[in-house]
Amino acid sequence: MRRRPKYSIIKKTKIGRFSRVYDQVNLYGGKIGKNTKIDAFVYVEEGVTIGDNCKIRPFVFIPTGVTIEDDVFIGPSVTFTNDKYPRAHGEWKLLQTRVKKFASIGARSVINPGVTIGENALIGSGSVVTRDIPDNAIAFGNPARVVSATISPRVALARARTTKGSTRP
Repeated sequence: MRRRPKYSIIKKTKIGRFSRVYDQVNLYGGKIGKNTKIDAFVYVEEGVTIGDNCKIRPFVFIPTGVTIEDDVFIGPSVTFTNDKYPRAHGEWKLLQTRVKKFASIGARSVINPGVTIGENALIGSGSVVTRDIPDNAIAFGNPARVVSATISPRVALARARTTKGSTRP
């Protein structure tokens, strides 16, 4: 039997098998994949999808319109946004943001709305991502710039391992 986290609000959210949600988490009407870890003080708005085997560290904000695919790491205090021109009242335009599988986002990064972070991409800590980041890229800075088009083979090989001593075909 799964222990319900204390002081958390979990409404209309589908949580996959073996996923862990810690205390002080707010989840509103999204989908969390299996074997995903969501640490304390995370806020996830309605309609967000988080894939399998993800790790969401403390103090992360994920608004409506964000999709996080499988095997993604989101560092502490990462903030996603979903509107380029936010206002307290009136019209606003929701922009979709996607983080593709095996991507990693460093601590205190800001992900602006409407961007795609490519598969196996690495975003350095404190970066402000204002445009799409391609697959296998390393990017950092304000605004985040691609500094390497490919992740080292050692990192790619480590991520490709499925069981001890074997790799995917």
